[in-house]
Amino acid sequence: MKIKSFLAKPFASYVYKGIRKGMATAVADQEKILKNLIKVGRVTEFGKQARLDKTNDYEEFRQAVKIRDYEEMKPFISQIKEGKHNVLWKGRPIYFAKTSGTTSGTKYIPITKDSIPNHINTARNALLCYMAETGNSRFADGKMIFLSGSPELERIGDIPTGRLSGIVNHHIPSYLRTNQLPSYETNCIEDWETKLNSIVDETIKENMTLISGIPPWMQMYFDELIKRKGKKVGEIFPNFSVMVQGGVNFEPYKAKLFESIGKKIDTIELFPASEGFFAFQDSQQAEGLLLNTNSGIFFEFVPAGEIFNENPRRLSLKDVKVGENYALIINSNAGLWGYNIGDTVKFVSLDPYRLVVTGRTKHFISAFGEHVIGEEVEYSLLKAAEEANVHITEFTVAPFVSKGEGKSYHEWFIEFENTPASMPEFAKKLDETLQKKNVYYGDLISGNILRPLKITTVRKNGFIDYMKSVGKLGGQNKVPRLSNDRKIADELVKWTEN
Repeated sequence: MKIKSFLAKPFASYVYKGIRKGMATAVADQEKILKNLIKVGRVTEFGKQARLDKTNDYEEFRQAVKIRDYEEMKPFISQIKEGKHNVLWKGRPIYFAKTSGTTSGTKYIPITKDSIPNHINTARNALLCYMAETGNSRFADGKMIFLSGSPELERIGDIPTGRLSGIVNHHIPSYLRTNQLPSYETNCIEDWETKLNSIVDETIKENMTLISGIPPWMQMYFDELIKRKGKKVGEIFPNFSVMVQGGVNFEPYKAKLFESIGKKIDTIELFPASEGFFAFQDSQQAEGLLLNTNSGIFFEFVPAGEIFNENPRRLSLKDVKVGENYALIINSNAGLWGYNIGDTVKFVSLDPYRLVVTGRTKHFISAFGEHVIGEEVEYSLLKAAEEANVHITEFTVAPFVSKGEGKSYHEWFIEFENTPASMPEFAKKLDETLQKKNVYYGDLISGNILRPLKITTVRKNGFIDYMKSVGKLGGQNKVPRLSNDRKIADELVKWTEN
């Protein structure tokens, strides 16, 4: 055992014990965080407008701070860019995390001195929990890679600004720098295909032990490795033992990733965003991700079906239930107040508080009143794929609204790694599973209002070519699972086989 893995074990045990202790105090910790947020917020421009000086508990807080999206945050962000202090949080942010929104264009999310530990320590804690539970610390001695955005930062209003993954790159502890790949120069390459080739050049002969990133971009990395060497990734990197992933649901990508690796390895799932690091997989045995209840964020939960209501119900942690679908709202020491991050979650455990990400509030199909969500389409496709023994590379679903003869339907654009033996049987199984998963969709089919779904096959690398065409290839960009319109679908037609 080398020195890094040897020293990591006692530290992992110490941190793991603290996290397990925090499981029992989650509600109390959330209440303390809310009190601190209110106290600090009172001196800010936002706090004065919201009259936080008159706010003392959660009930009063709900009345004072409404739910908002980025568009409603922009006037405060503009003040920060102009150089003003104490706008959303005390002082000024130390960074802006730059991210793209579907309706707001480029978004600038503040990261403060108080909030940066949430981003840095949570990823560390996930790895330490894994070490403590499994005893595997050997990966700390090998090379580790995170497929991320460029660490180069620009300045917006004199504040360093860039992709979150690039910002975090500047805070990797010095003792891990020698283990980190790719090089800074390669990480700065903007063109994803050029960058990917450089990453492969730098890593293909190294002792890679941990690989992390968003699943579709990890798959592209694996594909290029296999193309170069003619071997499975597990043969190229025999000591590769841990894969860290997040950003999208892992399940649709899991089978193909493991086939590319050629052996079973451990995985650690994360739930990070520019707005905060919300949850992480703390156990290889338990379902779901542990909510980050003591890291500067006060969480609220709105029943997903009410999120676009004028006055939706807002619940604190102590009132959530297992199995309910909630829109996630955050209040944080980055200066985000009543902020709808756009994700929906469902608790699988309340002791401790573990959840799964079920989709996006704006990514659904309800063109006919069915309100099909991401969790439902992913589950249905996974079941159909398992039964047909096929692997899915990528997919998205859109409604087709008939304007003439014939019924409307859901159109599934799927890129297959291997084509089903019988496409009609595959489509039938997929449709039947979705009907069982979403009773409203089932009623529309049985009521002869919709016809069963149609599968449109996307040619090999079609989704990659589509993402390239819209300038979103690589980094943290993801293909939306669901759309309530045809914008993506109509573009994808260029890369279909039928």
